[in-house]
Amino acid sequence: MFKINAHTRIRKPLLFLLMLNVFGVGQWSIQSVAHAQDASTSRARAGSTETLIRNATIMTVSHGTLPNTDLLIRNGKISAVGQDLRATPNARVIDATGKYVMPGIIDCHSHSMSDAVNELTLSVTSMVRIRDVLNPTDVDLYRELAGGTTTLNVLHGSGNSIGGQNTVVKIKYGRVVEEFIFPGAPPGIKFALGENPKRSNFRLPGQTPRYPATRMGVEETIRDAFTRARDYKKGWDEYRTRTARGNKNLIPPRRDLQLEPLVEVLEGKRFVHSHSYRADEILMLINLANEFGFKVRTFQHGLEAYKVAKEIAEHGAGVSTFADFWGYKLEAYDATPYNTAILMRAGVNVSLNSDSDERARRLNIEAAKMMKYGGLTEDEALRTITLNPAQQLGIDARVGSIDVGKDADLAIWNANPLSVYARVETTFIDGEVFFDRAQDLARRAELQAERTRLEAAEPNRAPAQGGTTPPAPRARRPAYTDDDDVWDGGNNR
Repeated sequence: MFKINAHTRIRKPLLFLLMLNVFGVGQWSIQSVAHAQDASTSRARAGSTETLIRNATIMTVSHGTLPNTDLLIRNGKISAVGQDLRATPNARVIDATGKYVMPGIIDCHSHSMSDAVNELTLSVTSMVRIRDVLNPTDVDLYRELAGGTTTLNVLHGSGNSIGGQNTVVKIKYGRVVEEFIFPGAPPGIKFALGENPKRSNFRLPGQTPRYPATRMGVEETIRDAFTRARDYKKGWDEYRTRTARGNKNLIPPRRDLQLEPLVEVLEGKRFVHSHSYRADEILMLINLANEFGFKVRTFQHGLEAYKVAKEIAEHGAGVSTFADFWGYKLEAYDATPYNTAILMRAGVNVSLNSDSDERARRLNIEAAKMMKYGGLTEDEALRTITLNPAQQLGIDARVGSIDVGKDADLAIWNANPLSVYARVETTFIDGEVFFDRAQDLARRAELQAERTRLEAAEPNRAPAQGGTTPPAPRARRPAYTDDDDVWDGGNNR
């Protein structure tokens, strides 16, 4: 049987480790570098290795909870779920007696690993792509893996009526950024309504005001953009029709990178994820979408969505919201923790998201709160962080529940994950281990020794001790400042 090796290579270029120390990231970051090495060295064998998890309580989400059940992972997929399963002789076998297995948590609203959030210079920035600024070394990713989170919807910020294009990723920490991209995930784009795009709270002295400055201006900005996109689409449709008829003397329309993503929205090829709070604005965007013939995929935040649950359900949109976070600005006051339950009972697909590097580490607790606020069952609560967001992102054929044939994106917990006392022991993505608590603990003494050696190196010594003056570390942003509603000047750095 294959056993996970507790000893791991931690050699990385000295400069990178020194930077971790200089910027004050601390032991967790150095530890995560070691984990990245471990994940990298196991890549070759992962494709053929089987993993058999024995005698666990399997929380499938899709078809109930199965006690004393085995789960077989083969070639990155869930191969079988049942009792007394058999594996090949070289399989990794994990005794999960007394433990729980659930699908990897899916965060439908994240800004983790994004080196820029808002492109604030224009009201419509549909041409920019979050994929171009993904940072695969963001240590918050490792911490999120430690909370059982495996998939993120990395969104543009909410400073624009129509913002940039999102990217769905699997948290394959330690790999190159191309391996993070969720294959086949439908593309999306960020919209925003209310105080953020009209910049109610972001007017700096000497800064030139940017249109729109009112809620009616936000609506007009979106309508104008889709009017232009519809005309742009018509021009291309006419060009393609005429060329298909054999006309070879035509000049194609000028490409417009701003309008092309909006044409994809009109064609149903790109999802709209819209930041929103007030009920009247939610209705406004529903009416505008109906006017132009497209669907809003999700209303993000949606703290007043409970007021218009029927209309959201009729439109076919989902809501990705907070469990009990509100009151941080005027438009976020009229909220209730019963929002999720009210919407679900009205037939709306609801997920709970983090919008925070910190909250993404404990989305299981956010889900558990819904059992108190609205009386959701265990399965319903778990759906808000697994299958529901998978459906909202169009990836539910591959992730979101424990079903044979789906990707082996899983987490083993030491207790029921809806308990505040539960913690993750192992996190799998595509059948590979990307977090293992036992390995993490085993490495700490060695990593501390490595840190001590690095601190004694000349670049880290104080000038009075013969060292050079290190660069000033950037301030560590508090956990909540990754929220969609806190402006960072357009860039994390």
